[in-house]
Amino acid sequence: MPVVRATWNEIQLLARLMRAEAESEGRLGMLLVGNVAVNRLRGNCLDFRNIRTLTQVIFQSPGGFEAVRKGYFYQRARWSEIQLAQRVVNGERFWPATYSLWFFKPWGGCPPQWYGQWNAGRYKSHCFYHPTYASCPGVYKW
Repeated sequence: MPVVRATWNEIQLLARLMRAEAESEGRLGMLLVGNVAVNRLRGNCLDFRNIRTLTQVIFQSPGGFEAVRKGYFYQRARWSEIQLAQRVVNGERFWPATYSLWFFKPWGGCPPQWYGQWNAGRYKSHCFYHPTYASCPGVYKW
């Protein structure tokens, strides 16, 4: 059973986002990006208040995903990526993105904080950051 509502078009958008942001980091890397997108929708906090759909999450500006400004995002989703997107919509979560709302690819090590948010861990070249429970309880409730 899905933890967020998603139309078929939104599943495909999420799959394209996951590929565009993390294809070089493999299936788990793409799942982590999907977790961040779903967390932003579920969290309803901080920079992600009043976002009600995956489409709004994916195209949020400012503060959204960098990949939507690149041509690679606009290629058709592959079935394998659609299956990964469906998994995160269904509620599968993976560390270090379990509660994360942000990720980025630093030139060096992961800073302990990024824009005041704590480092949750690193997967390959990306660092993941999660809010505190007090600042975003919605991320921790499912």
